[in-house]
Amino acid sequence: MATFQKFNAFVEAVAEKKHDLGADTLMVALTNTAPAAGNAVLTDITEISYTNLSSRTVTRTSSSQTSGTYALVLQDLTLTASGAVGPFQYVVLYNNTATNKELIGFYDYGSSISLANGETFLIDFGANVITLA
Repeated sequence: MATFQKFNAFVEAVAEKKHDLGADTLMVALTNTAPAAGNAVLTDITEISYTNLSSRTVTRTSSSQTSGTYALVLQDLTLTASGAVGPFQYVVLYNNTATNKELIGFYDYGSSISLANGETFLIDFGANVITLA
């Protein structure tokens, strides 16, 4: 499983009410260009074409806090190709509801991935995607 890395601007965006992680629509963007920690909005990254790809909308399992620590849990997402897709190496999580499509974080899969017609790609979000304390 790839390691999740938060974008620097994410914490400020949460503090300034740009995210409602319990209600907003979250999506993934795919890119083959390394995101920079200083990226803040979707237009800061170079996306691949999604013409032959299934829905990139992420389903929230839970959004809660316990003893002052917030945890966001997301359902794993399987992307399915209906033609050639890629290459991509990075999966970027972003808030599609936020006005500027604010970035949250990304996974680096270590090398470029391409999908052929009918192939799938599983994004395993793990136990807690985001924790804030």
